[in-house]
Amino acid sequence: MTFPILTPLKPDDAAQRLFERRAVLVDIREADEFARRHARGALSRPLSILEAQGLDLPDAREVIFICRSGVRTGANGQRLAAACGGRAYVLDGGLDAWNAAGLPIEIDLKAPLEMMRQVQIAAGLLVLVGVALGLTASPLFFGIAGFVGLGLTLAGATGFCGMARLLALAPWNRPASA
Repeated sequence: MTFPILTPLKPDDAAQRLFERRAVLVDIREADEFARRHARGALSRPLSILEAQGLDLPDAREVIFICRSGVRTGANGQRLAAACGGRAYVLDGGLDAWNAAGLPIEIDLKAPLEMMRQVQIAAGLLVLVGVALGLTASPLFFGIAGFVGLGLTLAGATGFCGMARLLALAPWNRPASA
């Protein structure tokens, strides 16, 4: 059985459908990405838990899926179209295009950076430090860069990222206690 692909919508067309209450905007990025920056009024429905929890939409309006750039929604179009069971669209260019069109964005600068960005920053810094120390102090420090490279390779191959697990324990990534 094949499902329809998602129909691309330009940001202004999507905004008009939302304004007319014909559609609902569904952000498929992970919760940490959504918490930091999202289109005003979007619902958070992470792609990683889509099959387990479904979309759980408030009504039967058309669905417009959004991610940061449109790549994730495009790559998962059949899954998303099947999950909504009705008319489905993808925001062409994602949140970046929405923002570029001057449409409302909610930003929480107190929310931690997305985990993937934290991993990229930490990995990059470790590689730079390993290379700098390898060039100036001892060639043994090149091992740091090699270790990080091995870790990134294993994360890509297995889906398990030890650095992300460690960073998740950092104080800025823990919810504030009530």
